[in-house]
Amino acid sequence: MGERAKEWLLAAAAGAAVGALSAAAVMNHLSRSKRREGHVRNLLESNGMTAGNTRSNRHLGAVGSSDLLSDEVVSEQLTRNIQFFGMDSQKKVTESYVVVIGLGGVGSHAASMLLRSGVGRLLLVDFDQVSLSSLNRHAVATRDDVGTSKALCLKKHFSMIYPECQIDAKVQLYDASSEAEILSGQPDFVLDCIDNIDTKVALLAACMRRGLKVLSAMGAGARADPTRIRVADLRESSNDPSLDRLVRYRLKKEHGIEGGIPVVFSLEKPKAKLLPFQASKEEETPSDYQIVPGFRVRIIPVLGTIPAIFGQVMASYVITQLAGLDFQTEPVVNLDLDHYRILHQRLIEHEELMYGTAEQVLVDAEEVMYVVKELWRGRSARDQSQKDTGRKMWRSVNELMLVRWDKSKAAGISNLILLKFSEADAHESTTLDRIKEEEPEFYSMVSRVLKRAEMEFAL
Repeated sequence: MGERAKEWLLAAAAGAAVGALSAAAVMNHLSRSKRREGHVRNLLESNGMTAGNTRSNRHLGAVGSSDLLSDEVVSEQLTRNIQFFGMDSQKKVTESYVVVIGLGGVGSHAASMLLRSGVGRLLLVDFDQVSLSSLNRHAVATRDDVGTSKALCLKKHFSMIYPECQIDAKVQLYDASSEAEILSGQPDFVLDCIDNIDTKVALLAACMRRGLKVLSAMGAGARADPTRIRVADLRESSNDPSLDRLVRYRLKKEHGIEGGIPVVFSLEKPKAKLLPFQASKEEETPSDYQIVPGFRVRIIPVLGTIPAIFGQVMASYVITQLAGLDFQTEPVVNLDLDHYRILHQRLIEHEELMYGTAEQVLVDAEEVMYVVKELWRGRSARDQSQKDTGRKMWRSVNELMLVRWDKSKAAGISNLILLKFSEADAHESTTLDRIKEEEPEFYSMVSRVLKRAEMEFAL
């Protein structure tokens, strides 16, 4: 049977299966698919590459990054992202440059999704090699890759997934001597996926000093609960005794950095500890097994899914930032439902005192949770500055209460602000016009936050 006849049979079968879809439409799809396959094959072959040969170190796209999305193959490969972000925002992603340092379980998954989301240029940095035991958490490595550089392993696989991306791979340890080389070129984002404290602290300090956006991964080992993974400021991460705490301490002591760095971390307490060091000879010490001085030799047990999720979270955060999609990360607020019930009851009592009735209270305890946690992040509306992020998030509700922002409107989700008692008294004795005139920045901030509530609840 001829090839053309086979295609017509497939078209006819598909037409019968889907009913409304015509055979001609299926044939058109088959034709387009063949053209796309040929386009990708030509891209690879024109750069001296096949599926098993990824030697090219330059940009592989047939078109420039500015009009890459007009390419038929690229636009269809990224079509779901384009539908999600819109063409202009996806173009920002496609024209971006991201550096990923540390390519193990976390970094390989982060880099993989950055690539699959259309990031135009990636610099992949790691001095280490793929090991057999790392296959339980690596994004793309196979047994054939064991013993090869993690950076070159990713580049090889990535070039077959999205050959238009400019991928640079450095088999190199990040340290002070390599800072200029690795962090030059004004990357749009740097991902810190390093598990060594010395190197991590040096990288984070360098990014802050250079004014580079950086996202850091804290400890993903010895954990199992994916629901406890968060993105927050470094000040708010607190549950990893071996990594988060030491990184915070050293950044503050050695570099004067107390916050301002977003991190991915887990609220879960580690389920296991570092395994004991076992030497093959009595006279050997852990330092005898270090590939690089100062790097950990003892092994921490790792459930492969958790570092993979860490990496996916990092990629999602960075991609949305690059695209300009604004969203609020879930705040880390240590309040239980009883605290929100107290605030709800406090609101009712305040309304009765001020207005003689609580009939205008249009929220219940669960909606109070949204207002307090999501809108005001567990802090007074007058205490929202980034520098105060951290331990103040964990305060008691003893000194906080909800009051109406606009006294002429009911106490609904989009008209409640969280204040300290003294601030609430002052607010009740002034007017919105006066606040707008005397404190325009505060007025604009509160209006913006409450507008978000209107949009999210379609009020």
